[in-house]
Amino acid sequence: MSFFCFAQQSDAQVAIQNYSVFIGKASFAKSDFILLRKFRQQGKTKFLAVDVNTLNTTILDSANVKFSSSYWQQLKYTYPNTPFIKALIDVENQSFLIQDAGITHGYPAEKGITLTVDLCPSHKPLDRSIFNALISSFASIEKPVPIGLSIAGKFLLQHENDIQWINELQQKQLIKVTWINHTYSHYYDPKVPLTENFLLKPGTNIHNEVLKLEQLLLEKGMIPSIFFRFPGLVSDSAIVKQITTLGLLPIGSDAWLAKGNQPKNGSIVLIHGNGNEPVGVKDFLNLIKNKSQLVQSRQWLMFDLSSSVKGEF
Repeated sequence: MSFFCFAQQSDAQVAIQNYSVFIGKASFAKSDFILLRKFRQQGKTKFLAVDVNTLNTTILDSANVKFSSSYWQQLKYTYPNTPFIKALIDVENQSFLIQDAGITHGYPAEKGITLTVDLCPSHKPLDRSIFNALISSFASIEKPVPIGLSIAGKFLLQHENDIQWINELQQKQLIKVTWINHTYSHYYDPKVPLTENFLLKPGTNIHNEVLKLEQLLLEKGMIPSIFFRFPGLVSDSAIVKQITTLGLLPIGSDAWLAKGNQPKNGSIVLIHGNGNEPVGVKDFLNLIKNKSQLVQSRQWLMFDLSSSVKGEF
């Protein structure tokens, strides 16, 4: 939709005020949206919204849409058979897992995988070989090539040149990025047990970790998706509930390559692109090399996270 592109280009590097949670609904361009956030930018009131059928997010100008406030129980009643509400309920029903809670497998229409690359805080540069390999292997049959980037705020701030390079690839329509919320701080202490680590650290402000990163992305002209990845894939049922109440879908993985998991058709593959997990990157590069003949015959593809998850519901 054209309004998505307009918002992404014209609002880049423009400060945002009063960024807050706002749960509501709106219709625009024959699509139904759930409103997730409300903010002021360039003197206008705007919303971060999700299309309940496609799972894609966009920015809506309040002056251009009819909207109303709501609450989750009402929205679940209003849009019961939509992929977004079905996915939200599914995630809430299996929130008891301490590791890998959320959606771990997609159901694309054809054979292939969904690649998600974690960009946790790191002083090492972005591993650009991942992107170069994707483009060289898939661009002739999939342009742009879809990729999910699970980004932490501290990585975004410390790697401005890398982020600019990624955005230039998008502008050239070589890749299509789904920006996955990986929290602003991504706290981790290797000496602390999982039950008190990552987002389970006592005193962690979940709302602040989520919203601060979203606002940072938007101010840089990058549209946050509805997908969220727990740092370390560690959570508990209370935190999962906080995330879904914010309108986000936790994304796990059934194929963390550095841990030896073997991807299957529909797998949500996880590798780290922050220079800290070269084994996983090497395994991924070998994977697409081994699949090269299937790729060229369009029998093994990369899939967009929204469309892959939507296929399950």
